[in-house]
Amino acid sequence: MACISELSQSQEYLSFRSSIPLRKIVVDSDGTKGWKVYDSGPKTVRCPLICLPPVSGTADIFFKQIMGLAAKGYRVIAAEPPVYWNVKEWCEGFRKLLDYMELDRVHLYGASLGGFLAQKFAEVNSHCPRVQSMVLCNTFTDTSVFSYNDSAAVFWILPSLVLKKMVMGNFAAQKADPEIVDAIDFMVERLESLTQPELASRLTMNCVSCYVQPQKISHLPITIIDVFDEYALSNVVREETYKCYPNAKLAHLKSGGNFPYLSRSPEVNLHLQIHLRQFNNTEYDAAERYGKV
Repeated sequence: MACISELSQSQEYLSFRSSIPLRKIVVDSDGTKGWKVYDSGPKTVRCPLICLPPVSGTADIFFKQIMGLAAKGYRVIAAEPPVYWNVKEWCEGFRKLLDYMELDRVHLYGASLGGFLAQKFAEVNSHCPRVQSMVLCNTFTDTSVFSYNDSAAVFWILPSLVLKKMVMGNFAAQKADPEIVDAIDFMVERLESLTQPELASRLTMNCVSCYVQPQKISHLPITIIDVFDEYALSNVVREETYKCYPNAKLAHLKSGGNFPYLSRSPEVNLHLQIHLRQFNNTEYDAAERYGKV
């Protein structure tokens, strides 16, 4: 049995779990696919920030964004998908989730696979926009950068242990930075909690050949959050993302590893607020403001 991580015993995490209920929202007709959702902040906000996790993440990995931003009046939603085996299915399911929650427009914050899926959702719905803006964190625009492209078709039959090893190969922490170590421990716990179909389906979407068509979405307000220390993606992948979005604002963190939303949450939260500031006092404001008409 793995040790319990420092973060999951922290006062902030315990406060989050006791104050924000986990909702399961079933959106498909046969009643089997339930999104797990934490919805915090004022429900009067009609264009919230939605956080989308990486392969190994559950919705609660964004607890520091939820607690930090909700305290400032923002509505922040963390959404964890059920099992979807391809990007088209995921986009359809996410659209149904937004419909169910009566959200016509949203700001998306996606980490790694979550960032890729955010871009694909914006692209698929570019004819009838649902995405008002995006913040992309340690993410990519083309799945061909992953070495498992050829074997993705058999992920569904591989044992959990094998899939978890594939993911944890990217978690290495050479640095002794305690915040990064704590973030990795917390993410390992989350990874351990995923079922075989959950992990296999996410890895399949992450690795089956697919790419973003940036020309359909590059007009959106986009901020790219990147770390300068080691993380799972190469510099080539990072540069490719910059090229796809030449007008994006770049937010660089000196360090933070794979999971800066946990290890460098004050900086990430600040960049999220700076990004969302351009929508203050408009119909796409992600926060409730006193004195706003």
